[in-house]
Order: sequence, then structure tokens, then C-alpha cells
Amino acid sequence: MVEDRLTDGKRIAQFVASEVEGHADLRLCVADADPDVEPTADGAFAYRIASEDEETVAEVYVQSDRARVEFVDAVEAAAEAADAEGLRVRPKAVRPPRTLVFVEDGAQVKWLLAALRAVSEESA
Repeated sequence: MVEDRLTDGKRIAQFVASEVEGHADLRLCVADADPDVEPTADGAFAYRIASEDEETVAEVYVQSDRARVEFVDAVEAAAEAADAEGLRVRPKAVRPPRTLVFVEDGAQVKWLLAALRAVSEESA
């Protein structure tokens, strides 16, 4: 049996953007997108995810084999929801603190929706 997995960071980030834009209940949008972004080892900025009032709630970065979502708003809610879905989560020790969520497979994009919903509800 052959397993096809999407592990291209740029494509994963594109799927995340599609999910954000495709779920009106999230009350979030993609902003400042760089359609020509190329993955880097540290992660290249692809776009930010903003609330209805255009405040940044997360930033998305692309690496060659994954996308990294850095939540800047409702960081605890994002961490709890993403962890509950089985995504790899870690805090980022900066001021203000951030929560990093790693999306390493195209299938995990749907798992990220719980974290996005948690952030959307808390930042509303």
C-alpha cells in the first residue's frame, strides 16, 4: 500500500490559508500574504492570520517540510486546543509570549481548526 502524504511546507501553509478563508465561523482572515514565499530552515514569513478588526492573532511561517503557526493572541487557548488535537506545540519565550504549533502534514491542517476556533472565540 502506498501512502501519499503532503509534507511540503509551502503547500501546507496554503491549505491553512484556505481553511481560514473557507470557514466564516472562524471570523478570521489571511492578511499580508507573500505568494512568492520560499521555505527557509528557520521558517519564512508567509502571512498573518487576523481577526475581524484586523488585529494579528497568528503568523504563519514555512519551512521545507512543515508550516509553523505562531499564535500571538489567546496563546494558552491555542496551545490547549492544538495539543488536544495531537499537534506538536511549544511555547516561545518572548514578550509577549507566543505559542508555536507545527503542522507537518496536510492532513493535520484540519486538526489546526480547533486552535483557530479557540483563538477566534477568545479574541472576539
